[in-house]
Amino acid sequence: MKKNLLKDLSARVENLSIAEAIAQLCELFPGKVVFSTSLGQEDQVITEIIAKNNLPVKIFTLDTGRLFYETLDLLSRTESKYRIKIKPYYPTTSSVENLVEDIGINGFYDSPENRKRCCFVRKVEPLKRALEGNSVWITGLRAEQSENRSGMPKLEWDAGNQIMKFNPLLNWTMEDMLTYIKENKIPYNPLHDKGFISIGCAPCTRAIAPDEDPRAGRWWWEASKKECGLHIK
Repeated sequence: MKKNLLKDLSARVENLSIAEAIAQLCELFPGKVVFSTSLGQEDQVITEIIAKNNLPVKIFTLDTGRLFYETLDLLSRTESKYRIKIKPYYPTTSSVENLVEDIGINGFYDSPENRKRCCFVRKVEPLKRALEGNSVWITGLRAEQSENRSGMPKLEWDAGNQIMKFNPLLNWTMEDMLTYIKENKIPYNPLHDKGFISIGCAPCTRAIAPDEDPRAGRWWWEASKKECGLHIK
């Protein structure tokens, strides 16, 4: 991706609404704009905007095989409410079988290396398949979610996945997001009301205390930057 092109595109979408910016990207890259949803609150906001405005964006999710029941139920409710299809991507059977044979069903607790290997098999590799052949990847990242995300630009080049990444909610606060969800009656995961702020796989997610960092509930047994590899350059 040439820097001048990225700079030009950034300028084009900078002062547009989210719906207008996505529409512009869809016009520039027809049939090659995708949105990855984990069914989190941020992603539910973007899904609502895409559906409400009939934007030609392909929506997909990564089903790791270890998600909460509440997450899968929300997937069904979201498709029904907005009359859309969200394509699931799964890890390959052989990769999961080899992983479990090597480290055990819960071996990701034993070391950061094991956990990262599990994340790669269940999330990173399926993501690469989902992004293949596309030009723009829309995400629900917000700057205040973690230190690692605070310096991200709204539109950037993801060298690892060789795709342009658009983060339309980057500058939204938690209050902005919750207000939008309430005003637009957007369905969300009931676990959020039980202290689960950032929700991933069930064995790797716990509720947090009011004074804890939003990402503290992810891989809580590790002293890390709380990322799985999807958004690391």
